[in-house]
Parts: sequence; structure tokens; C-alpha cells
Amino acid sequence: MATTRFSTNTEFNGCLANLNIPYSQPKSSPTQMFLRFHTPKCLSDDGSIRFSVKPKGFGNIGVASSLPKRNFCVEAKEGLTYKDAGVDIDAGTELVRRIAKMAPGIGGFGGLFPLGDSYLVAGTDGVGTKLKLAFETGIHDTIGIDLVAMSVNDIVTSGAKPLFFLDYFATSHLDVDLAEKVIKGIVTGCQQSDCALLGGETAEMPGFYSEGEYDLSGFAVGIVKKDSVIDGKNIVAGDLLIGLPSSGVHSNGFSLVRRVIERSGLSLKDKLPGGDVTLGEALMAPTVIYVKQVLDIISKGGVKGIAHITGGGFTDNIPRVFPDGLGAVIYKDSWEIPTVFNWIQEAGEIEDVEMRRTFNMGVGMVLVVNQEASQRILNDSHGTNRAYLIGEVADGKGVRFL
Repeated sequence: MATTRFSTNTEFNGCLANLNIPYSQPKSSPTQMFLRFHTPKCLSDDGSIRFSVKPKGFGNIGVASSLPKRNFCVEAKEGLTYKDAGVDIDAGTELVRRIAKMAPGIGGFGGLFPLGDSYLVAGTDGVGTKLKLAFETGIHDTIGIDLVAMSVNDIVTSGAKPLFFLDYFATSHLDVDLAEKVIKGIVTGCQQSDCALLGGETAEMPGFYSEGEYDLSGFAVGIVKKDSVIDGKNIVAGDLLIGLPSSGVHSNGFSLVRRVIERSGLSLKDKLPGGDVTLGEALMAPTVIYVKQVLDIISKGGVKGIAHITGGGFTDNIPRVFPDGLGAVIYKDSWEIPTVFNWIQEAGEIEDVEMRRTFNMGVGMVLVVNQEASQRILNDSHGTNRAYLIGEVADGKGVRFL
């Protein structure tokens, strides 16, 4: 393996979630039945065809029927799930449970390391299979912004100001022009979060990746005074939830997104239904970096907890900042949902509960604040600093949607 850029070998604490079991319910939808024809796999002993009709949104209701023997079988077309796309959130939750036994105390969005009267706060992440869309669209100059965003947005949830960032770029054969585009995005992300690009590693590994493809990971370190840490310990029932808008899908859920694209029959060059950009442009919109906006809000007081809405969506991320026994009530329709999510849900026939556990649904960061801070934040909401009142803290675990 050849390295072409300088690197720093730093060990970071893991950032793992203590996940709660959601108890939100999917919204009922009209009965829908789709017919799919193929060679018979469901012939009864008497030569008739057995089939069941499973209406969408009505659980496992089935109707058995018989038809004269034919060369086809009739079945209901299922809505897509994240697990169908190869990502098992429950398996991830089980791994977190096992690791927590070996390394108690971890579970926040960033790992805290004591240093005098402060904490260093570290985070690491990648951009997942959004890279696949970068390869297909040829959009490489913004994927670096996503990389920086995923780490700095995590560490700012503790109230930490990012200090520096390091990246890892790996490919089978180094395309200097392409790599320059990617790193240019990383530089832009660091500028947006007011932190230094301290170094990185470029690894050339022949035969390991497909031609023209690469992988990315990033590492960020910030600092916060010990008496200024945002840790959620003072959150109480009645506190309010402020949502900061996302630019779209950000960098989570793309394994499911790609399955939806396959099912829809659209290409990334097609116009997003209901939108004014192509599907590829909508999906490749870079992740919002919330650092400056969040630190400004924190400086004015009243912020008790912050959740970065990434993998796990609303359902798994918001409860991570609550003390035991508390949950969230989310006000549906209290913010603008980007068109791309409406298309994903319709094209993939995805249930509400699955959408909320996979995607940010238009809110990339949630702040838990007191009443006074809520009014101030909403009054200051304008332009690029928009904010929504999206819910409140309530007794009882989990996330409910009203």
C-alpha cells in the first residue's frame, strides 16, 4: 500500500447509541393490491393455484382462493424496507448492546476525553453508499462536504467546537484529478465548520476497489469546557424540540434509496417527480453542516440536549439524548418535508414507520430547549438559519407522532 499524503495515527473512542424501542405507529393507507405474474410456485395438490392477498397497511390479513390451473401465480407486491436493501438496524442494535458490555460509558454522538478543565470530543464516520451515486453521477466535488459533516455534526451535539479534521481516501488506482475534487470538498466542509484540515491518508490498493471507485472516512476532534457540555441530563418533560432543516437525504439510507431507484425505473438523469432538479442532483445535495448555527444558539443559553438525525432517523436518534423514562412527541406536519422524501416513499411504497427510522425526513438536527430559548430561536429563524418547533419531551420512552 502506497501513501501519498501525510497521516496522523490517532485512536478515537467509539460513538455508539443506546437505542430505545420505538412505539410510533404507521399511518393507515388505502388498500392497494398489485399483481405480478411468473412461473408457478404455488400450485396446490389438486392442480389449482393458491394465493393470498395482503393489503398494504392492514397487517397480515390474507384471503385464500383457488383458480383453474394456469401458468402464473398471483401475489401482493410488498413495500420496501431498509432490511430488504441489506441493512439490518436490529443487528446493529445488538452489536451496540454487546460492545457496551466491553466498553461501558460510550453511547453518545461523540467520544469525550478529559483534558484539564475541558473535554476533547472526537467522532468518526463515512458517507456510506452515497458514494455509489457519486460514481454514477460523476459528482465528486461535494461528497467531501458530506464526509466532514457526518463527523463535525456529531461532535457539536456535545457543544464542542471542532478543532481539526483528518480524512482517509482509498482507491485501487489513484486518479489525481478525481481525488483533487474529493479533497476540495473536504476543504470546503472544514471551512464551513471553521476547523483545520490537519492531514490525511491516501491509500492505493490495486485490485481492492472497482475501477474508478474509492472509499472515504473522516475523523474530527473538537473541544468544550467541562461546565459547558451539552449532555441531556437536565432535560425534563415539557421541554421543547426545535428542528433544523436538512438539505435532503444527507448521507444515510442510500442502500434503500438505490433499491427505490431500481424499482421506479427512473435514471439519475431524470427529473425528480414534483421537483425542479434531476433525481441525481436532489440525492447528491451535500449534508448541511450545522456547526456555526448550533454553536451560536448554544451561546445564548437554554439548550439542554442535541441529536444529530442520521442512521436510525427520528426513532432511534432523538431518544439518545434523554434521561431514562422520557420520550418525544413529534408534531406531524410542523415542518416542510423535501420533495425527494415524498418521491422515495411513494416509489418504494415505504411505510411511515420505516421512513422515520431510516431518513431524516427534512430535519437534520434536533435541539432540546427550554421555553424561553424556544421563543428566541424561532424569532431568529430566517434565511439559512431556519428552525421549526417540531415537538416536546414527554413521560414514557420512545418517539410518538401526533
